[in-house]
Amino acid sequence: MPTISMFYGILVTLLYEDNNRHHLPHFHVRYQGFKASIAIEDGCVLAGSLPPKQLRLVQAWVELHRDELSADWDLAINGEEPFRIAPLQ
Repeated sequence: MPTISMFYGILVTLLYEDNNRHHLPHFHVRYQGFKASIAIEDGCVLAGSLPPKQLRLVQAWVELHRDELSADWDLAINGEEPFRIAPLQ
């Protein structure tokens, strides 16, 4: 599970060939003991949970990097290494 970004204690990863699990382009986020799957299209939580503040940070990051996330999704579902994406600053 490659890490594609990290910011404010939030770890963002993509799973290889993970297009069957939620049937939507998504990524995985970990923050302390929380885990969530987040839709690339709209930043909605597909599974799991995050504290509200961290979810807002992740959703802001998605808005800034949606095109890069979509490109990384395409790479990952084809078993290729995704690129790192700039953190939220």
